[in-house]
Amino acid sequence: MAKPRSRRLVFFLVGVLVLAMLVYWQRGAIVLRLVENGVDRITANGDPIAALPDGLHVGICGAGSPMTDAHRAGPCTAVIAGSRMFVFDAGGGAAARLLRMELNPAQIEAIFLTHYHSDHIDGLGELLMQRWVGAAATQPPRVFGPTGLESVVNGFRDAYRLDQSYRTGHHGEQLAPPSGFSAEPREFDIDSAVGRQILIDEGALQIVAFAVDHGPVTPAVGYRIRYKGRTVVISGDTRRSQNVEREAKNVDLLLHEALSMKLVQILENGFDRHGRSRYAQIMRDIRNYHSSPEDAASVAAAASVRHLVLHHIVPPLPLEALKPEFVGNATTIFSGPIDVARDGDWYTLPAGGDAIIVSHRP
Repeated sequence: MAKPRSRRLVFFLVGVLVLAMLVYWQRGAIVLRLVENGVDRITANGDPIAALPDGLHVGICGAGSPMTDAHRAGPCTAVIAGSRMFVFDAGGGAAARLLRMELNPAQIEAIFLTHYHSDHIDGLGELLMQRWVGAAATQPPRVFGPTGLESVVNGFRDAYRLDQSYRTGHHGEQLAPPSGFSAEPREFDIDSAVGRQILIDEGALQIVAFAVDHGPVTPAVGYRIRYKGRTVVISGDTRRSQNVEREAKNVDLLLHEALSMKLVQILENGFDRHGRSRYAQIMRDIRNYHSSPEDAASVAAAASVRHLVLHHIVPPLPLEALKPEFVGNATTIFSGPIDVARDGDWYTLPAGGDAIIVSHRP
């Protein structure tokens, strides 16, 4: 009885070996076919927004900070309100991350900047170029930001001017119209007595900027977005702020920056031990103008927020096991859901309801 079973096993193993050899010999053709399928999937969907249900959609296209993090690009949040896409901050890698999330930069209607630290703007040039050529845009997008914006936008315009001439010269004005190059700055100054300014107010959609406390960096703002009754607040970089608490009152989703004092202290101690005093001083400095996860949780609890997302994560978290250490005591302060953002995280807030659907894009 053992011999037939042994023969069947031998035949099975030989068959597996032959199949493996065939796959190996045809590996080039197989890989090319997989690439073709992937290209078809990406290029067939020129309007990824059209497939989304009506509502407010929030995508994390950058959950990181100036510290290199394999899972988190520079600060960037995509907000889709109905059929309109807006981007808040444009950190390094923003354009690439949007594309990986199968969002089309050509569909960006406007960009909003919270302040002018390099990690919030160093992806702006790439993002504008992708939007310009991808849409064959004849009009540049609006870029909103507090005082100082014009010098930032003009600087990127000057830096990319030669590239613009190359693109138009090579592809022609039909594909790269000079009139659509760069951006149209919409600089605003928030009245300190009011603390907020409405930037867009068009029926179902409202976008408000409000002052936050990131001193000595000033001005610095956060944003509140409302679409058909669904709401999200983006804190920007800030200490714990009463303005954030006010704007986040009863919102569905609060994206709040977060820095772990404990983990940054460990970095500081390490730099000190090895005589790297300048880096140790930077670790001391950054703790006094950011919020801890516990600070963010306190704001969320006081404002009766429904869902808290910690982003602008400092320091990087190379291991999932570090998340509980990063969150610290925040879960004892805020009883609602708390997420530690990673690039690709996706939140869907359907219009006409109260659901918050959490998923992840590539």
